[in-house]
Amino acid sequence: MVTVSEAAPRVEALSSSGIKSIPKEYVRTKEELISITNIFEEEKKEEGPQVPTIDLKDINSDDEFVRNKCRQQLKEAAIEWGVMHLVNHGISDELIEHVKIAGEAFFNQPIEEKEKYANKQESGMIQGYGSKPANNACGQLEWEDYFFHLIFPEEKREMSIWPKNPSDYTEVTAEYARLLRGLASDMLSTLSLGLGLEEGRLEKEVGGIEELALQMKINYYPKCPQPELALGVEAHTDVSALTFILHNMVPGLQLFYQGKWVTAKCVPNSIIMHVGDTVEILSNGKYKSILHRGLVNKEKVRISWAVFCEPPKEKIILKPIPEVVSEAEPAMFPPRTFAQHMQHKLFRKTQDELLSK
Repeated sequence: MVTVSEAAPRVEALSSSGIKSIPKEYVRTKEELISITNIFEEEKKEEGPQVPTIDLKDINSDDEFVRNKCRQQLKEAAIEWGVMHLVNHGISDELIEHVKIAGEAFFNQPIEEKEKYANKQESGMIQGYGSKPANNACGQLEWEDYFFHLIFPEEKREMSIWPKNPSDYTEVTAEYARLLRGLASDMLSTLSLGLGLEEGRLEKEVGGIEELALQMKINYYPKCPQPELALGVEAHTDVSALTFILHNMVPGLQLFYQGKWVTAKCVPNSIIMHVGDTVEILSNGKYKSILHRGLVNKEKVRISWAVFCEPPKEKIILKPIPEVVSEAEPAMFPPRTFAQHMQHKLFRKTQDELLSK
């Protein structure tokens, strides 16, 4: 039987081994290499489009004008970009810092310790510590290791694979999950209103309190000796309803906007929110699930905490909500379960197909 380490060496081990050039399976295609640049230089650029920042402090204001102005800004960002920095989001800076410290502490352990939590993708056990296998047409690997697990609802958690070290990992991650679930409800409500629907409609369509699952993936991008040849995460859109991202203030996220790659700034005390495919489908394409990717660098380790809010795999048929479909705007997406949509995504073989989405 092939072990995890034989199937895909940990990228951290490659990075710390002192190699000067990366193995060929991490080198991206010629088409991708054209656009891979120095992420620190890109983040400094002030010209060109910038990912919008939405201040949520007035999203539930008693003043109707103030409240509607905030909600309109969020709606416009979801239509135009499908991604935004959220500030004054209601989750304390202190808790977020504890979540980051706990996640980083897990990855700062020796690889042998982390391997105790290794997933077994070949047998369908996807929760745990891992490195992504090649499942694209060209067989390339991504320059990252990760830790993946379901964090909400509480009764569906598999606590045996939650890290025991650091000792406060479970406490701070569980509290973050609880508060983030509330933020997800608020964002879905605002997006529902933006479509002219009743406030709870989108949440109902993605499974509601009982069924919407929050899956956390802590992405660990080690230093890369040849960052101009690699990607931390290849170009993709998220299958989720919404995705919320924290990071350790090292740049890396890029969005494909108006035909060009735009680098997201590092905005202090913010949470990045992506509209995922699920909400794009339900909104009949009015809200965008933007193509994005992650760059790496040779100077600093980058860590991000992505939480994917996902509907149940089989219970719900995803299709445009009838109220947003008309003769002038017919349904753009065929009915599928979430599981069928994920399977469909696996067969998007090339970046060209993603770009033409």
